[in-house]
Amino acid sequence: MYADYAYLIVALPVLAFVLCLFVGWHLPRGGGFITVLATLGGLIISLGILKETYPNQIVHQSMHWFADFNVGILIDPLALVMLLMVTFVVTLIHTYANGYMNGDPGAARYFAEAGLFTAAMLGLVYSDNLLQLFIFWELVGLCSYLLIGFWYRKPSAASAAKKAFLTTRVGDVLFLAGIILLYNNLAALNIPLKPGEYLLQFPVIYANIAQIPPAQLTLIALGILGGAIGKSGQFPLHVWLPDAMEGPTTVSAMIHAATMVTAGVYLVARMFPLFYAAPHGLTAVAAVGAFTALFAATMGLTAFDIKRVLAFSTVSQLGFMMAGLGVGAAVGAAAVGVSIFHLIGHSFFKALLFLCAGSVIHAVNTNDMREMGAVGKYMKWTMYTMLVGSLSLAGFPLFTGFFTKDEIIAKAYEYGVMINFLPYIFLVAAAVLTAIYTFRMWFCVFTGKERSNYGHHESPWVMVGPLVILAVFAFGFGMAAQHDFYSYLDTNFEHYSVNFDELGVIGGHAAEGHEAAGEGEGAGEPWYIKLLPYIISIGGILLAGLFYWDKIKRFDPSQVTGENDPLRRTLLKGYYQHEIFTAWFAETVVYGTSLICNMIDIKLVDGWLNWLSAWILGLAENVRKIQTGVIQNYVSAMLLGIVVLVVVITLAMEVGLV
Repeated sequence: MYADYAYLIVALPVLAFVLCLFVGWHLPRGGGFITVLATLGGLIISLGILKETYPNQIVHQSMHWFADFNVGILIDPLALVMLLMVTFVVTLIHTYANGYMNGDPGAARYFAEAGLFTAAMLGLVYSDNLLQLFIFWELVGLCSYLLIGFWYRKPSAASAAKKAFLTTRVGDVLFLAGIILLYNNLAALNIPLKPGEYLLQFPVIYANIAQIPPAQLTLIALGILGGAIGKSGQFPLHVWLPDAMEGPTTVSAMIHAATMVTAGVYLVARMFPLFYAAPHGLTAVAAVGAFTALFAATMGLTAFDIKRVLAFSTVSQLGFMMAGLGVGAAVGAAAVGVSIFHLIGHSFFKALLFLCAGSVIHAVNTNDMREMGAVGKYMKWTMYTMLVGSLSLAGFPLFTGFFTKDEIIAKAYEYGVMINFLPYIFLVAAAVLTAIYTFRMWFCVFTGKERSNYGHHESPWVMVGPLVILAVFAFGFGMAAQHDFYSYLDTNFEHYSVNFDELGVIGGHAAEGHEAAGEGEGAGEPWYIKLLPYIISIGGILLAGLFYWDKIKRFDPSQVTGENDPLRRTLLKGYYQHEIFTAWFAETVVYGTSLICNMIDIKLVDGWLNWLSAWILGLAENVRKIQTGVIQNYVSAMLLGIVVLVVVITLAMEVGLV
C-alpha cells in the first residue's frame, strides 16, 4: 500500500517548493509549515514502506524514458535507511527554521529552496539507475549554490556559493566520465536485457560487473570516486565545505548533516560491488577517507568560528565514513553497514550541534567563540543538548558516536592486519583530535567568564524542541539500533545475488571473501585495541578540559603555542589551501597559462593570418592596377597573349616536345 505512494516522498517537497515560491510571501513565516508537512509526509510514507518490506523485501518500480534509459524507484535497505534519516532530520531542521528564519524578508524564498533541496536529495537516494541519480545529484548542487548564497548581498556569501558550485563541478565532471565509461562497457557486452531492464539500472550493473575488464573497472571506480570526493568534501575538493557556513545555520545543518555531503558516501555505498571488483578501488577510498579525517581534524583545533569548527568536524567525519567503506577491501560488504551506520548516527548529532550553534548565535549575535563564554548560565537547554551532541561526536562510551565511529576504527584495524595499518593510525589520531576540538568548543562557549555583552535568553521552543528530539537520538540511537541495523544492511546486496567471492577474484582480495558474509567480526583484536576507544574519548575530553575548562584548567594554550608559532599559523590558514588553490594555482598557473595562450593566439595564430591576409591584399592591390577599364587595352593584351602562345607552341614542336 505505502509502496504505491513512494513517488510522493519526492513529489511532496517539490509541491512545497512551488507553493512557497509563489504564495509563500503571503503566508505566515514564509510558508515554512508547508515544507515541514511535506517532509513529515515523506517520513510517514517511508515508515510505512519499512513496515511493509522489513526485513527481506524491496520496492522496485520502473518505466521507460528513452533509448536504453528509464525512470525508476528502488527502495532497498540501503535506500530506506537513508530515506528515513533524511526525512526525519530535515523535518526537525525545517521546524527549527520556522523560528530561526522568522522575520527574515527572504523566508519564503528560503523555504522554497529548502523544499527543492530536500526533494533532490530524496530523489537521489531512491533512484534505481545511475543516470537518474546523476540528474538529482546535479540538482542538489544547484540548490546548495542557492542556499549557501541565500544572503547574496553579502560578498562573502556570494563568493562561498560560487566556490561550492565550481569546486563540486570538478568532481561532477569525473562522475559523468565514469558513468559514460560504464555505459560504454556495458553496451559493448551486448547484454540480453529482459523486459523492464535497462543498462544503467543498479541491478543490471551488479549482475554484469564481473564481465567488465578490470582496468576499465578501476577507471570507472576512480571517476565515481571523484564525484563522491567533490560532493562529500574529501581532500582535495573539500575547500568549499567550511565556506558553506555563509548560509543560514539551518542550511549548514542540512548540508553538513542530512543531505548534500552524505550523497558522496551513499554513492560509494550504492556502487560498492563495483569498487570491490575494481583493483585498488577500495584502497583508494580508504586512503582518501583516512587522510581527510586526520587532515580536517587538525584544522578544527585552531578555528574560532563555532560553525567552522563544526564544518571541519563534518569533513573529518565524512573521512571516517569513506574510510569505513574503503576497509571493505578486507572485511567485505560488512563495511557498507558500518559506514552507513556512522552516517546515520552522525546526521543526528551533527544536526543537533549545528542547530545548537545556531541557537547560540541567535542569542549572542556572534560566531566567534572568543567573544562567548558562560553562555550556559542563560541557555540551559541549548547547553545540555549540545553537550549530548559533543559527547556523541567525541565517541564517549554509551553515546551514538561511540557505537558508530569506533566500529569503523575496529574494522580499520582488521584492514591493517590484512593490508595496511596507515588508515587505522590516521583514524585513531583523528579520533583523539575530534574529542579535543569538540570540547574546546563546548568549554569556550558555555563555561568560563562572559567575554562580551550579549542578550541573556534561551531560544524559543520552536527551536529548542528539535534540539531535545535530536539529543535523544544522539544519545540512544547507537546503543538501541546497532545490531539490528547491521543485520538489515548486510542483506542489501543479497537482494541482487551479488557474488562477492567472484568479484573479489577480479579485485585481487578473494582471500577475504568470507568476510563479506560477516564472519570473523572483531576476531583477533587484542584487549588494548578494544580498550583504545575509551581512552581516546575520555582522554581527549580531559585534555581539552585542562586547557579550556575553568574548573580543572591547569594550562594556558599560550604556553603551548603563540601567535608566531608556524604550525599554529599553518592550521589557522588551513594549510594555505586558499593561497595554493587561488593565489598560486588559479591566479598564477591557470591565469598565467591563459596569458601565454593568449599571446600565442595574438602573435602567432592571429599574426600569421594577419600577415597572410595583408600579403594577399597587397598582391590584389597591385594586380588591380592593370584593370584600366579601357577595352582597347584588353583586346591588345589578348592578341599579345595569342601571339606568345603561338610562338611557344611552335618552338615546342621544333624541339620535339609536342
